[in-house]
Amino acid sequence: MTDGEIQRFLEDNGYPAHVVEGGREFLLRRYREFVGEVEHGYPYGLHEYRHDLDLRAAIAILELDAEVAAEDQRLAAMLTETGVRVWESMPGDPFWDFGRPKNARGRLARDLREL
Repeated sequence: MTDGEIQRFLEDNGYPAHVVEGGREFLLRRYREFVGEVEHGYPYGLHEYRHDLDLRAAIAILELDAEVAAEDQRLAAMLTETGVRVWESMPGDPFWDFGRPKNARGRLARDLREL
């Protein structure tokens, strides 16, 4: 898929302007940052966590999975309670929609307990 096609998909699906503008590079960079944040203790709440899962779903829909395979392995290693669905970012059962980061803290930990 070309960068223009990716940006059109993002725009057509209501992503914010900065995501549309950043296109492929934004999606890949933000997902890599997200995985690092999960590894170090995600600093935001469940609402933001779910937004980041939506970006991972966009990566899958746009068939960019191969570009984040290493990050997927790192994220999967951080998830516990993988039978618990925390979001539905896309149809099917993508692994990232299940489980809780084992080192969740602060708002995310509180939000997940209340889920």
